[in-house]
Parts: sequence; C-alpha cells; structure tokens
Amino acid sequence: MLLRYALQRIHFQRTFPSTVLRSFATSHREVPALTCDRYPVQRGSYAELTDDDVAIFRGILGGAGTSRVLTTEDEVQNYNIDYLRSVRGFGRVVLKPKTTVEVAELMRYCNERRLAVCPQGGNTGLVGGSVPVFDEVVLSLQLMDTIERIDEYAGIVVCQAGCVLATLEEQVGARGLVMPLDLGAKGSCHIGGNVSTNAGGLRLVRYGNLHGSVLGVEAVTAEGRVLDLMSNFKKDNTGYHLKHLFIGSEGTLGIITRLSMFCPTASRSVNVAFLGLNSYDDVKRTFLAAKRGLGEVLSSCEMIDAPSLDSCTRFHKLKSPIEKYPFYMLIETSGSDAGHDEEKLTRFLEQTMEQGLVQDGTVTNDSTKMKNIWMLREQIADSLLSDGYCFKYDISLPLDQFYDIVLAVRERVGDLAINVTGYGHVGDSNLHLNVSCARFTPEIYALLEPFVYEYTSKLRGSVSAEHGIGFLKRKYLHYSKQSEPLKLMRQMKQLLDPNGILNPYKVLPPESPDQSR
Repeated sequence: MLLRYALQRIHFQRTFPSTVLRSFATSHREVPALTCDRYPVQRGSYAELTDDDVAIFRGILGGAGTSRVLTTEDEVQNYNIDYLRSVRGFGRVVLKPKTTVEVAELMRYCNERRLAVCPQGGNTGLVGGSVPVFDEVVLSLQLMDTIERIDEYAGIVVCQAGCVLATLEEQVGARGLVMPLDLGAKGSCHIGGNVSTNAGGLRLVRYGNLHGSVLGVEAVTAEGRVLDLMSNFKKDNTGYHLKHLFIGSEGTLGIITRLSMFCPTASRSVNVAFLGLNSYDDVKRTFLAAKRGLGEVLSSCEMIDAPSLDSCTRFHKLKSPIEKYPFYMLIETSGSDAGHDEEKLTRFLEQTMEQGLVQDGTVTNDSTKMKNIWMLREQIADSLLSDGYCFKYDISLPLDQFYDIVLAVRERVGDLAINVTGYGHVGDSNLHLNVSCARFTPEIYALLEPFVYEYTSKLRGSVSAEHGIGFLKRKYLHYSKQSEPLKLMRQMKQLLDPNGILNPYKVLPPESPDQSR
C-alpha cells in the first residue's frame, strides 16, 4: 500500500527551533531605513518623552532600580525594528509591565500626557504594526506570561497576553487538548498579539478563526479603563459581544492583557501527506478531492510552489522527501480512529494518483517525521529573507485565480526580483505572495504597490487575509473596505481612544495630509 511504502521514504536531517531560525535569518542584515524616511508619513501632535516621564514610569514599574524600564540605545533597538526589518522607529523607552493594573496605570498617565504608545507582543508581525513609526512609547507584554488555568473538562485555557504560543501548545497538549491556532512563528509570537491581529495559521480550515475560539478577553483602553470581558463559556449571550472589537484591532482600540480560549480535544490519530503535482489546476482538483474524500478528518491543506520549496531546502539545508515538481501540497488529517483515518487517506491518494493529479507522495504518522515535513512549509518565510529584502503580501483570492497573481507579478518585476513565489493555505484561499530582492528600492516598490492590491480588489479578494493591516497596508485598506465601514471604524477609534495615542499611524487610512493618527 502507498501508506506503508511512503513511511519508508522520509529522510530529513535536522530540526530547528523557530526562535533560532528567526535569529539566524535576521542577523547580519543591514539596519533598515527609518520608517518616516522610507514612507510618506508625518509625526502627529503628540507630546515628546522627558526624563520626568521616565521617572514616573519607573515609579509605576518598581522604582529607580527596575529593569522593566529600558532606555539605552542598545536595549531599545530591537523593539524599534520589525521582524522583516522593513520598518524602524526611534522610540526611546520600552516599558515591561507584569500586571493589568500596571498597564492601566501606564495608559492613564500616557493619555493625560498625550504620549503615543505602541503595544508590542513577540514582534513577529509582517505589516509593521508592532513597532513605533516615530518615537512612541513601546509597551511590551513580554513579562505577562502567566498561564492561570487549564480546564481539561471544559477545554479552556486562561492566560496572560504575553504567553508564547509554543508554550501554550505544550501545556495544553499535556492535558490532552490542542491549541486551535498554529503558526510558523509559534516559538516567539505571543497569544495576545495573535488575538490582536486575528492570526489565521495552519489549522483554520479545521478550527476556524480566533473570533470563534476566543471566549473572552480583558483589555485596557487608552484612558486606562480595564474592560473585563472574560468568559469561561462558549454560550454567553449577554448583550453586545465587545470582545470582538479587540480581536483583530491590532492594539488600536485597547491592549489585550488576558484572555480565555477554547481548546479542542487533541486528535489521537494524525497523518501528514506531502504530494508532488504538475500544475496549479491539479492542486485545485486535488483540494476538491480532499474535501470530498477526507471530509471531517481534513485539518490542514497547504500549497507550496517549487521556488518556495527550493528556497527553504537550500537555506535551511533540508531535503525534500520526493522529487522536484512544479507544485506541492501538504495535507494533514486528524481524527480519533487510526485505522479509519489511514484507510480514508490511502484511498484518497490512490484515487488522485490514478486520476493523474498527484504524481508522487509520501505519508507518515510518526510525530518526528510529521514535524520535519511541516518544517518545509513553516520555514519558507524565513528562507526568503536570505535574499536580502522580501516584499510579503498576505491576501485572500478565489481559488480559480489563486496562483495567477504570482505569474502576473513575476512578469511585472522581471529581473528586479531574485524570487517571486507563492505558497499558503489553499484550504481557506489565503495566498502568501513573496517578492525577494537584494534590497528595498523605490523602483520595485512602485511596481508592486498598489498593483498587488488593485489586482486583489478586482477579484473581490482581501488585501489582508491573516496578518492584519498595521502600518504598511493602511493606505490600501480602501481596496477591501467601503467608505461607510471605514467611517464607522474611525468613530469607534474616536470613542475608545479620543486622543489617538494607541498605536497611531496603524490600520486606519489617513484622513488628512498630516497623517497624524
């Protein structure tokens, strides 16, 4: 049988923690230009930080000797630069609260002083939303990493916002549960940042997005009000569901400090298949066959093009388990009956190979081998940074035209790019389009933007599928949002943050030439 044969074909060499990969991928790369020099944006009318402000911060966070107020250039530099090294601010202070009470005190003071604040989690975002644009105060949730409770009966985890996703995954896994969210950056990203950006990830096709998984949040407003919107129940139909305001608002309406999340029971049977295909049309047809043939056990369905896989295997010194093909698919099943699940997967693979859709494939249910296969997908993003600079676009498109934009961009930029690749979650129509080059240049930037967003808009797609809007996409939000929804969003911002101090220059398009908020 294909399944037994395939189990003998896995031959990977090594594994890397995602934190090590991230450090390696971003080290020895040049410091990016200041955001305000690279992009047309002007500082808003906010107060400037003084020594008296720093003294107040120290008082709130433990006195003169505290290590939770960072002010030296070496200490604050990494908090001013994003993961992609595409934007850089010049914030002079980083604050590290440990409790919601401290966050509230800090916000009350900053609001009274009109000091702009940039909330920051693991700083793994891809749209410039987690670092200052100018000199905002960085409020890091790094030390708010307590897991308060895991209820294995109800399937609920309650924790602070600074918990690292991989840590949560490990802890709930020990109780027979699974985090409904899985990301390549899970070794560094914070669950509060994941929720604030409504991160999608690799399991969305099975468990849905975070609006459904998050049961409740605790959030601090710009004025320092603590909103207790926590809940331990999936059924809590008590008026307006205000938690949804903060899920996906990217820290512009409030700072999430605690949350409760539903964690499904972990599957006892998990299988991963890695397949080679000749065309994107075959990818589409194979996905349809997977939905019909695997049904309730289908938990992930990913597409990778050849340039993406080549970049990953070359940079990370990995080896693909199958020969080279123009396209690859990674399909995961999760269920409760190993025999039943393997039988369904084997039947699906035999049928797709007989139909000429799948050319070659490998399957495993060994945990180490599955992890190694997933690494081929999860570490693509890091590998593409090795070319020097990478324009990353996270878009939703109809599956019929899913890959066409990769071909269009490849033709448009020509030799200016080292690599133009496409991979992503075909299971939920989310494409990650990447254009890597030696360095950022205005020439290639002008070719890509707004072309990518105009192309997406014409197909009625989304300019941001799962990474948020941040700073880099805010002037393109109108390609996915009409004027009336944008007007309402501005009214909500004004209500919850009247002085506009929370993560300014992010998400909302500028209303006026000074682009102050």
